[in-house]
Amino acid sequence: MEPVLGLHHMTAICGDAQANVDFHVDLLGLRPIKLTVNFDDPSAYHLYYADAVGTPGSVITFFPYPGGRGRSGDGQVVITHLRVPAGSLSYWQDRLADVAAPGAEDGTLDVADPDGILYRLHEGAPGGERFVPWAGSPVPVEHQIRGMIAVTLQEPDPTPTAFVLQQLLGFDHDGDDPRPEHVFRAGTDEVLLKGGTKGRGNGGPGTVHHIAFRARDDAHHAEIRRILVENRVGVTEVRDRDYFHSIYFREPGGVLFEIATDNPGFAIDEPVESLGASLRLPAMHEPRRAEIEANLPPLRFFRG
Repeated sequence: MEPVLGLHHMTAICGDAQANVDFHVDLLGLRPIKLTVNFDDPSAYHLYYADAVGTPGSVITFFPYPGGRGRSGDGQVVITHLRVPAGSLSYWQDRLADVAAPGAEDGTLDVADPDGILYRLHEGAPGGERFVPWAGSPVPVEHQIRGMIAVTLQEPDPTPTAFVLQQLLGFDHDGDDPRPEHVFRAGTDEVLLKGGTKGRGNGGPGTVHHIAFRARDDAHHAEIRRILVENRVGVTEVRDRDYFHSIYFREPGGVLFEIATDNPGFAIDEPVESLGASLRLPAMHEPRRAEIEANLPPLRFFRG
């Protein structure tokens, strides 16, 4: 089987949708590429941020659910790692001075969004060649975030998760890496497994809902699913998410994994130049557009 190609997107839960937009667009400089709703609950937005065109691996999405708070811990993604260009860390230190702190590694910076989702910025990290700059960003092109490079999973016992990553999804294990985490690599992207120390996490605002890995196309997607089924993994049927096709399963430590195709992409229902400019609804919810729009809170987007 051809291994997964790397990271596709990360989806988390936030509380206040406007605060989430302000942080990711106005502060981090990501493009709001798609404004839609949760397929399974159209009363909630699904907010998508990425580079200029929604390149797989640059995509970060949120379901806003006001009220309450989740707790990050075992069985969850606890850090999402982002690439920034070489020589740009001082820019980001200044830009994020009120909300950031030095990361655990040299050349990194940690920043939490308003709900506590933790990002670690890595200066000059490899990869990011497919990144497409957004001319409308408040962040200059030479400093813009180049997408995800890794996610850290916190696991009570990393061994069963390591088996899934290596044997079923095709990740390479870097046993010589000096970092204390178990390091698994697909292309230039990584999954880092660290032992559990906080107790079991609880879902809700401030926690990651799932992490998605890339399949090249529908044929590659089907082959990955076949391998999972043959190994008795409880994987879903293929679900059409309009902008990609998806399957889902929980790995042994409890993190929800998604495998998403690169195709058809985010320009399938609106031109690239106006991505995210209007509310797009899945076809099954389009007949309820008036009702859905009336119940969603208005949002204000930065437009450069």
